[in-house]
Amino acid sequence: MNLQQRIVLLNRLGEYILQDNDNWQATKQKASLQNSWFTPEFIELATRNIAHAFLKKELLTAWASQYAIQAENNSPKNIGIIMAGNIPLVGFHDFLCAFITGHRQTIKPSSKDDVLLRHLVEQLYQWDEATRPLIAFAEMLKNCDVYIATGSNNSARYFEYYFSKYPHIIRRNRTSVAVLTGEETPEELNKLADDVYQYFGLGCRNVTKLYVPEQYDFVPLLNAFRKYDHLSEFHKYKHNYDYILAVMLLNKQYYMSNESILLNENKELFSPISQLNYEYYSNAGQVYDSLKSNANVQCIVGRHHTGFGKAQQPSLTDYADGIDVMKFLLEL
Repeated sequence: MNLQQRIVLLNRLGEYILQDNDNWQATKQKASLQNSWFTPEFIELATRNIAHAFLKKELLTAWASQYAIQAENNSPKNIGIIMAGNIPLVGFHDFLCAFITGHRQTIKPSSKDDVLLRHLVEQLYQWDEATRPLIAFAEMLKNCDVYIATGSNNSARYFEYYFSKYPHIIRRNRTSVAVLTGEETPEELNKLADDVYQYFGLGCRNVTKLYVPEQYDFVPLLNAFRKYDHLSEFHKYKHNYDYILAVMLLNKQYYMSNESILLNENKELFSPISQLNYEYYSNAGQVYDSLKSNANVQCIVGRHHTGFGKAQQPSLTDYADGIDVMKFLLEL
């Protein structure tokens, strides 16, 4: 299977995702039943973003041309991929990189997200049998030449130990932040709500902390965030909200709320579900300098960085942890 054939198949897969096909709809429903954090709203968001930003023929062609990928991979490696399961199809980009470079891959999906990708790969099998030897699933990864693993800081230590003698990419916990000036328009604040609330804030590209100027007025922001008040009707999210609120009340902590999120002045980058941390600053330049060198930061949202509302809309070249997976795979 040559590069052009792979691109054509991926483009077809994108078209399939956007269709109202009964099998695809049933698969999305099954994924939602398996993991209740994967609501139909957020499964639809994730799959459509992939179709529009990753699986267009012109985008794939331009992306591949940046790396001068050979038409055929005459010495394919077996890439072992351990995927996370925090948001729907979060490991799709790793699958895509391995497939388009012509390598074989063995995937260990997360138990929280093993329905959607299996179904999409099955479609590739049906359309072209030549894909079958290129993509496999396994509960344990053995005899792979290379490993790409995504997990928590704790699991990363195990990955480092087990895969140390192989070429590898190991990803740990990351999160994203937003730096505000106080001059944001209502539209920008509305889009910032997407960066905070989408996928219940479980993604590494979700904003979990705000940096705001001294004397910042939070009222417009809290009002803009009301577009996601409906998440408080989701029982698991509401349980988190109620628990954190109870802890804050017991500890007599100051907080702000619009009934769907709790704002807490806190220096920590990571915040639990339904909580958004914030910190005041007096010098924006110093904030940016500290964030750029912070290994825990996936992306910075703001007027001069990732645009408001774009955090959960990565492009093909937005590599997790800033590691160019295509370059890594092509240099094996």
